Amino acid sequence: MNTLAELSPPLKTALNGVSALPHWGVIQAQGEEAANFLHNQLSNDVLLLPVGQSRLAAFCSAKGRIQASFVVVKTAPDTVLLLLSLDLLAQTLKRLSMFVLRAKVKMTDVSSQWQLCGLLGDCAIAGVGHAAPWQTVSQGGEHTLALYPAVLGESKIPRALWLAPSGHARPSGDEVQSGVWQWVEVLSGVTLVTQPLFEAFVPQMLNYESVGGVNFKKGCYPGQEVVARSQFRGTLKRRMALVHSTVALTVGQDVFTPTDPEQACATVVLSAAQPDGQGFDALVSGTLESQSSGWYADLHGEAMSFLPLPYALLADI
Repeated sequence: MNTLAELSPPLKTALNGVSALPHWGVIQAQGEEAANFLHNQLSNDVLLLPVGQSRLAAFCSAKGRIQASFVVVKTAPDTVLLLLSLDLLAQTLKRLSMFVLRAKVKMTDVSSQWQLCGLLGDCAIAGVGHAAPWQTVSQGGEHTLALYPAVLGESKIPRALWLAPSGHARPSGDEVQSGVWQWVEVLSGVTLVTQPLFEAFVPQMLNYESVGGVNFKKGCYPGQEVVARSQFRGTLKRRMALVHSTVALTVGQDVFTPTDPEQACATVVLSAAQPDGQGFDALVSGTLESQSSGWYADLHGEAMSFLPLPYALLADI
């Protein structure tokens, strides 16, 4: 698979550069027990995460439903940053703080102290090379994280996340429009939970176990029993798919199937317009049964067409 080679010159230009991420926020956990505290709260291993490296993780309710998801970055032995959707930051910080009790850790909103931007194409390669997803290059207080690439036809679109203290010069590159960044995020098949999706899914319904967001060998965390049972007992009935739609879709929107037009069978997770104006691509999580019948935003309109995910799904056990 080629990296941008098969794209038209205008599209190749649009998919190279730097995108602002004003809709992201940063929570800091600091203290000698910061990593241990988060290890006991999140779906992934934080305790053994090396300094200067990153992981995807979910923060779940006791019923295994995701309340927030993060890119977790360990910046020092006693400091971990949680990068998340800004619209969930305040309530997530409040809930995490409730569990601190006597743990030697302080949770704070440090969004104003950090800069975040997304890197696409050659800018991403310049930051992390061809590193595997979640591998991180840390230097001089800056952290550049390799994200899952997007796949468009025969072309792979490299993606990365740049994080640095306020005041650092951000990477050079042309500005990537927010709509383009969101479209490429859809095509990567990996996204963070936002407010409309609060407690809507267990991690596997967003394919998190297939993109490095769940560690089934770590100790307990809220919702761990539900998440594990879904995987090991084969009870998972919903998955996230990549689709194309001729009509605009909104996050949290219900999706239907002709076999049961009264009952929603799926939910829109993320959607973006194609830059060429040829419709909309979206991530939608829905029942496996309904995927064979077809998904419709409006049963009087056209069915969504399914596109191949850019990664393999981990088989249920």
